[in-house]
Amino acid sequence: MTTDSAGTDGTTPVDGVEVRPVAGYIGAEISGVDLAGELDDAVVAVIRAAVLRWKVVFFRGQDLDHAAHVAFARRFGEPVVLPRRGSASPAGVPEVETTADRLELGGRFGMEHDEWLQRRRHTLLRGWHCDHGARVDPPAATILRAETVPPYGGDTTWSNLAAAYAGLSAPVREFVDGLRAEHRLGVGYQSRPGDDAYVRHLLDHQTATVHPLVRVHPETEERVLFVNGYYLEQITGLSRHESRAVLDMLLEQAVRPEYTVRLRWEPGTVAFWDNRATIHLAPGDNAHLGFPRIMHRVMLAGDVPTGVDGRPSEAITGSAPGRW
Repeated sequence: MTTDSAGTDGTTPVDGVEVRPVAGYIGAEISGVDLAGELDDAVVAVIRAAVLRWKVVFFRGQDLDHAAHVAFARRFGEPVVLPRRGSASPAGVPEVETTADRLELGGRFGMEHDEWLQRRRHTLLRGWHCDHGARVDPPAATILRAETVPPYGGDTTWSNLAAAYAGLSAPVREFVDGLRAEHRLGVGYQSRPGDDAYVRHLLDHQTATVHPLVRVHPETEERVLFVNGYYLEQITGLSRHESRAVLDMLLEQAVRPEYTVRLRWEPGTVAFWDNRATIHLAPGDNAHLGFPRIMHRVMLAGDVPTGVDGRPSEAITGSAPGRW
């Protein structure tokens, strides 16, 4: 294994396995591993250390079916079983959720897919999110594999929230360390004029949690700027005007180009990211192209975030630890 600091993560190098960083703050490509095979503990340790160090890792040319995908995920945690999945998801493998272009929400709430994307990401920063961030216990990690991708477009971008926090000035870090904020499902959606079936759906399925604005990573103990553009409603105790100004500043910090990495998908590519220390931006440049994009994901159960002061997140409605 080769990294920018070989051996400093405490793992034993494994012959034939290489960890190659691809950006300055986030992202590494791992080669020499067949994810569908029997992985020994040393290889698992290398992958785990790389995910914690680089926040997202990529594997190319993998031949995984649904069962192998789940088996690989189990080496790192407990896969989440969602109570509801999209119609493209495999019926016999409840841990796998499939997202197929134009099958997620297009037509379901009286909107075509293009309008759905426009209303969900109506500003530049709204599309940035962690998976299920409005829950009291967001997933610890996500493992996403590509089955069919467009010949161009459809890239995904991730940002390192630990690096973004460290990049703040000391007075700002001290200020945000003690703040908490409400994360609520649907905040990033711009409603339609008149009756909106999706707004009614959101009101009937509320999910909201008060999270620390800075969480302490349970494994690395890094301080992580816990912000995103899709779920974050308001900083507790601040006026809406004050909150908006602070959140805009923090989110712009979180997605500065130097803290990001962008992946060009290929069939058989697998991305494995730490959902506790990253946000990601799903593609917005391929909906008009007409090419299919079929992806499969498995998420690993996470813990309740804890702030710098030791206080855990508090559920408002719609979720409870370990219950999906």
